Amino acid sequence: MEVALAHPALKAFMCGSLSGTCSTLLFQPLDLVKTRLQTLQNNMHPGAPKVGMMTVFVSVIRTEKLLGLWKGVSPSFMRCIPGVGIYFSTFYSLKQHFFQDRAPNAGEAVLLGAGARCVAGVAMLPVTVIKTRFESGRYDYVSVAGALKSVCETEGPRALYSGLTATLLRDAPFSGIYVMFYSQAKKTIPQEISSSSFAPVVNFCCGVVAGVLASLATQPADVVKTHMQVSPHLYPKTVDAVRFVYAEHGLRGFFRGAVPRSLRRTLMAAMAWTVYEQLMARMGLKS
Repeated sequence: MEVALAHPALKAFMCGSLSGTCSTLLFQPLDLVKTRLQTLQNNMHPGAPKVGMMTVFVSVIRTEKLLGLWKGVSPSFMRCIPGVGIYFSTFYSLKQHFFQDRAPNAGEAVLLGAGARCVAGVAMLPVTVIKTRFESGRYDYVSVAGALKSVCETEGPRALYSGLTATLLRDAPFSGIYVMFYSQAKKTIPQEISSSSFAPVVNFCCGVVAGVLASLATQPADVVKTHMQVSPHLYPKTVDAVRFVYAEHGLRGFFRGAVPRSLRRTLMAAMAWTVYEQLMARMGLKS
């Protein structure tokens, strides 16, 4: 009864938080592997075999056991549960305010998704920094609270917002591109299919296509963001991280970790949107 009487934006927040919980738990290992790949030091001798996604997977399981793949899941939960909720509630509020009588076009969908992601990204950036450091394996943090305290004491509160520019350059375009492709793909689906029992499966497939395209477009910004958040003392500015990646690895360095990130972001976004839309429909709201 209390849920039924809740404000629509609050319902969107709850639906988004629940969808974020499911997708985060399932795909955390891919995020950890992506972070490890991006932070590998380029100290291999010429001709040495390339370190790929499966090599990192096996290495983590051997040295840190199976549960090591979920290292950083606590800050991931602390970021994604409220973060996805903030994103979807902001998205819903903006859509209701500006597009109550019609569906947004492609350009408007980009702005809608990017705007909602900027709000969520800025709000949750401190937890994102801690999550990235947990996953890198370079810090001996015991808890999220302890990590936050350690960063504030040793590096100052400003370190919690390291990589802000790179994060927004990654997340805002990703969400904007994703929402555009996702909404445009759904428009091509016949009404009889979108209103049938196959709707969740179709929505998930649309999400996968949108996620792949958006992930590839924003991969360079993700690599830069990871370097800035793991080693803010080495890369105080975005341009410093860009120069390092290019000098050490060339253009290919900006796409290091692309496979696990694309898999995770694509599947996570597709699942989050599918669960969100189904929950919103059950609550009698148009997502």
